[in-house]
Amino acid sequence: MKVGILMLAGPRSWAELTKAAEAAGYDSVWFPEHLIFPAKMSGKPGSPDEGHPPVPPETPTWDLFVLMGYLAGQTSTIRFGANVYNIGLRHPFITARALTTADIVSGGRVDLGIGSSWLAEEWRAMQLPFEHRGARVDESIEIIRRLFTEETIEHHGAYYDFQPVKFQPKPVQKPWPPFIVGGDAPAAMRRAARLGDGWIPMDQTPESLPGNLAKIRRMRADAGRTGPFQVIVQAGELRDLDGLKRWRDAGADRVLTTPWSHPRDGLDGLRRYADEVLSKLD
Repeated sequence: MKVGILMLAGPRSWAELTKAAEAAGYDSVWFPEHLIFPAKMSGKPGSPDEGHPPVPPETPTWDLFVLMGYLAGQTSTIRFGANVYNIGLRHPFITARALTTADIVSGGRVDLGIGSSWLAEEWRAMQLPFEHRGARVDESIEIIRRLFTEETIEHHGAYYDFQPVKFQPKPVQKPWPPFIVGGDAPAAMRRAARLGDGWIPMDQTPESLPGNLAKIRRMRADAGRTGPFQVIVQAGELRDLDGLKRWRDAGADRVLTTPWSHPRDGLDGLRRYADEVLSKLD
């Protein structure tokens, strides 16, 4: 099992922490993403905290692909992930161009976690219907994959319609950088099974993961899908080896952790975790 860093830190720490994580043996660094935070926003639809967003609107956000390119030039082996990118808010041409550029400059070290989003006000700010987000995400994934694998593509769909186009260059990773579908809702699990190269749930435990993963595997089999499929879980400030092994035994391929309580302690935290936990993982 691989262990990555969920990078909850500001820009002054990115390069230092990423290079230290690479030296300490972590597999990857992952960054959260939003395009915009409206001043007034609600929480996740249908959740007990629907009226209370999990982050304040003043929270800083960054362009993930610029960030990946910046860090790729200072590292050589560590991978970069989006946790998760709101793919439906952008035209697929824009996502495809940014993703293939990041993949090329990093030498094929990018994983694209994607989500349909919980933030209705963000969609309204972009003048897009929140109610159609799932279908728009699905169509975007299909278009981007065709751009990455076909010489010429033409598309006439529900949300995008364009004449024959060409897309060069293609990504380093073949057939494309992994699309890791985020979310725990039934629709997200179906999307992971039908279109994803992996699944990155948000609200699982080592006890709930095996049953839900079995559902996804059945859906993949029903869809005739084979090949690599990675399961990535978020474990927060995971401190002990036994906890890491519980996730591995539950079916996780990669665990994301933030081994510090404050970014100022990030270097000591990630090095201590590497010595005390990562080095003992068989």
